[in-house]
Formats: sequence, C-alpha cells, structure tokens
Amino acid sequence: MADDADVIVVGGGLAGLVAATEIADAGKRVIVVDQEGEQSLGGQAFWSFGGLFLVDSPEQRRLGIKDSFDLAWQDWMGTAGFDRDDDHWPKRWAEAYVAFAAGEKRDWLRAMGHRIFPVVGWAERGGYDAMGHGNSVPRFHVTWGTGPGILEPFARRAREAQKNGRLTFKFRHRVDTLVMTNGAVEGIDGSVLEPDNVERGKSSSRKVIGDFTLRAPGVIVASGGIGGNHDMVRQNWPKHLGEPPKFMISGVPEHVDGRMIGITEAAGARLINRDRMWHYVEGIRNWNPIWPRHGIRILPGPSSMWFDATGKRLPAPLFPGSDTLGQLQYIMSTGYDYSWFILTQSIIKKEFALSGSEQNPDLTGKSWRMTIKRATNKGAPAPVEAFKQNGADFIVRDNLANLVSAMNALAGNDLLKLDYIKAQIEARDREITNPYVKDAQVMNLHNARRYIGDKLIRTAKPHRILDPEHGPLVAVKLNILTRKTLGGFETDLDSRVFGMDRQIIRGLYAAGEAAGFGGGGMHGYRSLEGTFLGGCLFSGRNAGRAAAKAVS
Repeated sequence: MADDADVIVVGGGLAGLVAATEIADAGKRVIVVDQEGEQSLGGQAFWSFGGLFLVDSPEQRRLGIKDSFDLAWQDWMGTAGFDRDDDHWPKRWAEAYVAFAAGEKRDWLRAMGHRIFPVVGWAERGGYDAMGHGNSVPRFHVTWGTGPGILEPFARRAREAQKNGRLTFKFRHRVDTLVMTNGAVEGIDGSVLEPDNVERGKSSSRKVIGDFTLRAPGVIVASGGIGGNHDMVRQNWPKHLGEPPKFMISGVPEHVDGRMIGITEAAGARLINRDRMWHYVEGIRNWNPIWPRHGIRILPGPSSMWFDATGKRLPAPLFPGSDTLGQLQYIMSTGYDYSWFILTQSIIKKEFALSGSEQNPDLTGKSWRMTIKRATNKGAPAPVEAFKQNGADFIVRDNLANLVSAMNALAGNDLLKLDYIKAQIEARDREITNPYVKDAQVMNLHNARRYIGDKLIRTAKPHRILDPEHGPLVAVKLNILTRKTLGGFETDLDSRVFGMDRQIIRGLYAAGEAAGFGGGGMHGYRSLEGTFLGGCLFSGRNAGRAAAKAVS
C-alpha cells in the first residue's frame, strides 16, 4: 500500500501543530488527525494564559532581574526532584529545555511574530532553601494575546502549508489503533466521527459514521494528557499525596481523556512516571461553564490568608503562589479536598487574576487601554468581579462573623470556628505595619513589593485584613482542579519512543503532554510554571525535525 504521507501527526494541539509545520517546512508531506472539529484547532493551548518560561530575557533585564542558565538549572533541579532510574531521559530533556529557554526560544518565536507582555510574573516562588523548589527570580512571561497568541504563528504556518499541498488536516478522525509491522509503526486505523459544529471546548458527538486507514513511515503522537478523565486521574494518583480527592473540577475539556495514551501503550510504547501529575489547588467552579465540571484557576498574589478546611492556616512556606504540589500534599493530608482564602477587597482588586484566555480579554484582545486598567481600576478586573458576584465559591461579607458563618454554610458543616479564625487573622494583622517581623508570609509580602512588577500590578499594599477601610471581606472556597500529566512516553532527544524492551520503536515519536513534555517527564515531580506550553514547543519542534529527517 502506498504511503498517504511522510508523517502522520495525531493531535492538532500546540505540540502537534509545531511538529506538523516543521515537517512541512522541511518539504515533507504531513497529515494531522484530530478527533475534534476544525473549530478546536490548537487544543488546550487556546485556553491557556500563554505563560512562557524564559531565562535572562530582555524583559527580565529591563526590570532589573538577574537571571542565568546556571540559576535556572539550579531551580529546575531543586524543583524536579529526579530520583528514579527512569529519570535518565527526562533529566536530559530538562537540561536541553532550560538551555532552549535561555537561548533561542524567544528569538525563534519572535521571528514568527510572537510578542510578550513587558511585566514578568513570579510563579512558584518556593520559600525553602536555595537548592529547593521554586523560581529564584520572576520568569513567567505572558504572551501578548495569551493562548491564542502563542497558537497564531503555528496555525498560520499550518494553513500556508495546507494551501501549498504539504499539510492535510483530517478533523473528526479518531485513532483506534497504531498499525505495527515487525516492530515498526506504519500508520493508523480509526473511526470517522459525525460532523459536529459544537462550540470549542464543549463535548462533541462520538457517533461513528465510518472508518479510515492512513499509512506513513512516521507517526507522532501528540494527543495530550488525561485531565478531563477523572477516573484515570484517580487511578494514577500518586501515593505520596494520599487518597485522591472525592470532588474535583476540570481545567481541561472532556475530550482530554487519555484514550490515545492507552492505544499507544498497547502498541508497545513505554509509559513512565504515570503517577506524576500537576493539579492546582486554587480551583473555582466556573459560573458560566463551557465543558463539564469546568473550573478556573485563581492566579493569586501573595497576600491572601490561606486556611485548610478545619480553619488552620497553611504552614510556611505554603503561601499563595509558592508551591502548588506542597499545598496539594498538605491539603490532602487534612482529610478534606478543599481549602479557603480569606482576603479583602483591596487584595482581590490588585492580586487576583484568573488563568485562561477567556478570563483575560484585555491581554487576549491585545488591548493596552484595557490592560492599563488593571493597575488603575477601583474594582477588580471585570472577569474577577463577575466571579465574585456570580461564582458559587465566593462569599462577600462586611464582618468576619458573618463571613465565617457563610463559609460553614457553603461547606455544609461547622468545621470553622470564629474565635480560631479571628485569632489567626488578628495575630497576622499585628505584624503587618512593621517592616521587621517573624511572620513568614508578611516577610514574603515585603520581598514581593521590592520587585517593581509585583508592586505595580500583583501585590497589594500591606494592610490589616480586618481593617474596614479595605473591606468588604471576601472568602473563596478552593477546589482541586485537574490539569497536567507530567509523566508520558519515554523518548530520546529526537522524540523517538522507546518500547517496553528499551529499544526505539522505528517510526514512532511522541511530543507534548503525551511525552511528559519531553522524555517521559522533564518536569520531574513539580513545575516551575510557564513550562507546559514551552515543553509543547520544544518537544514538538524536536519531533517534527527528527521525523522529517528520518524520511529524507
């Protein structure tokens, strides 16, 4: 049977698009198959905040941030915690990726028209020692245009390749089998799903109207992770985090179900680190949902007080924005799967952002006028105010007694005791006006405001939580929000997939989340943030270039 293309890419998300455009640019024929419709081109990256991990960038230098490959690699290693025999290739991918982020990544994107918002964010700040988890300096570069802005150059390149006949899209084509012959992949078989013009992100029809067969000497699996499949998340839940949550919300649409991961593993691919995953603890139920169990993550500044379900303040350094996995581990150790923020109107106005392109119309729409209002508005950004008014997890009251009473009502229990909550807030408030303190979170606030980016748009002026001039009081019930798969198919630096016998499977590649963003888990246990889109870019590029070269 004649080949239908030189390479088939399974998945039309960011990693798949990057791989496909690299193949087409090399003069090869590529087919991109995706079970969703054309309206969902770009996958999960479309919904993202567009954050990118860059090292020693012009944006950092303009803000007085001193960064280097050595510092970033120190932070990565302290965060990843590589400790398994299977971490050989993940670690090699990690080092190559940090070099990419410190090298050609920004210029490569910029040459395609990509631009960056000038204020660099400081995610995952850690708070342990210099060799522990966290970013020592701000490195979270927001794409001007958020998720759609990072996708645009690759979607444009793909459309150009489609016009000149080197790239073909096969939407509503669901892969059911990787076809193998003598230990090598030679194509895919699958089902054609009925057309469905459902809105991007909404659940689409799974009615089968036909089947298909495609053959090529190279297949790249770029099908994403498992975050929309809560059963699979619970099945792979890491033992060190205790029992999986009884209640979770989804940061990704329902079709992010891990189905293709199972198909690829059944074909003999070696899946490693499947228990490593990255879920957020600041999830809130979307009052205007697009997909089932739709949740949004709060991107918090450092000032909100954080309490577990019993009303105990989270220990240092588990402050907002410090250590996502550490917070998840602590919260699950309490026996409950939720926690609380308590804050003021002054804090929510300055510090609350919501992750996702649809929750940031100013940045997504590339409107400087709207963006400037983040620093000058009397109220919180409009999407945040909408959640405050309509969100099921938000409570607003004029005094602490009424706030705590409403928190208990929302949780459906009486775990929170007013006197206990009040004593902890008052103790923190006694220290807030003094620059010399022992409260580690207050120290963290002073440190944050030394950075001009935080002082301008991300950290409220320190004040007492119970100061009525900064009210009303706000409480937010925080849920576990599924998001990223950190493990994946083991690959070498050319994204070639290893089989169960530790030998390369000829013709098979993996990229993006399906490959643990590179190697089968280049993040290790934790992320420094801004590294997921970047991992899709880097692994997709490596896979596309290697696959194109292999069929030369």
